Amino acid sequence: MTNTQNNNSNDLLELVLEAAGGLKRWSTMKTLTAKLAASGPFWELKGYPNTFLEETLVADVQRQHTMFSPWIDPDHKLIFDVEPERVTLQDADGLTVDSRTNPRGSYEGYDMFTPWDKLQVGYFLSYAMWNYLTTPYLFTFPGVETREIEPWEEDGQTWRRLHVTFPKSIATHTAEQTFYYDEKGMLRRMDYAVDVNGDAVIAHYIEEYKTFDGIVFPTRRLVYPRNPDGTADRSFIPIIIDIHDITVA
Repeated sequence: MTNTQNNNSNDLLELVLEAAGGLKRWSTMKTLTAKLAASGPFWELKGYPNTFLEETLVADVQRQHTMFSPWIDPDHKLIFDVEPERVTLQDADGLTVDSRTNPRGSYEGYDMFTPWDKLQVGYFLSYAMWNYLTTPYLFTFPGVETREIEPWEEDGQTWRRLHVTFPKSIATHTAEQTFYYDEKGMLRRMDYAVDVNGDAVIAHYIEEYKTFDGIVFPTRRLVYPRNPDGTADRSFIPIIIDIHDITVA
């Protein structure tokens, strides 16, 4: 990489961090609590139609740790952690109902049509939402590498693109991802493959930014299949995520 490319990458990362509230503010945050709904035919395909429409997610900001409640059963909650990577289903008294270490390994041999058990769907939504909520602060974590690549033209707009490589220490969709930003540094799209879902290739759009506790977050996410030419297949929308409220602590 040339010095010019390095400088451009640093400039873009600084722009998007500032647009998200600034590195200083994010470095002092402890938790994000989000009220959200995850809808779309994807969940029915996995065996959970209309299951995740009223969820509360508590996410640690400085480490990859989340808690979803309720989780399928109204008295259950789902906890995700790393070091080691584990998902745990607990009852209302905090007793373990079920758990799995190395949950990513449980998808081996699966394709995108294979149903998931409670811990598998929990692992997927937990790591995904933690990534979504902590981006772009997540890009400053140890081992994460960023570089700016060529811009992208879409709907009469030019979006700058940040190619991000994640270390194995961070659970995410896949190690190599691309993030698209407008002139204000706001995230508009993400491209990735989903390792745990048959390497499904995705174009993920981000909309409806709102301010919560002085920080701007997107409140709607539309997940489409991605065509070989890089465009989104808008004839089908497997996943929609709506965030109704976020509390920063």
